[in-house]
Amino acid sequence: MAKIKFLVDTDVIIDYLKGIRPAKELFRTRDIVIYCSILSKKELLSKAGISNSERKKITNLLSNIKVLKIDKDISNKYDKLLNKYGEQQKLIADYLIAATAWSKNLPLLTRNLKHFEKIKEISLSPIYKY
Repeated sequence: MAKIKFLVDTDVIIDYLKGIRPAKELFRTRDIVIYCSILSKKELLSKAGISNSERKKITNLLSNIKVLKIDKDISNKYDKLLNKYGEQQKLIADYLIAATAWSKNLPLLTRNLKHFEKIKEISLSPIYKY
């Protein structure tokens, strides 16, 4: 059986870290390969006031996820998204995550649908019930 692959947004990783049951079940499923953007890693590890135990928990989780670095194709697709949808400061990080999903042909799993549903170049994975 082929494994299901998708890119998770930072909010899904935060749900897991908070112990939200559907997120925990998702990360434990053996038939799923989870990817995240290097931007999500940066967002998680650079949060102000993060404790050493929280940092360790995040690092352990990220060691089981395929973290995708920004490559030339992601950068090019990011530029295309900015040109097509407009440069809005609050959406810059979302465009980078969308460019990653587009470049790697991965559906995006996020609870933040309003920031991504207008981007026609990506497909959104159905989100779990929160």
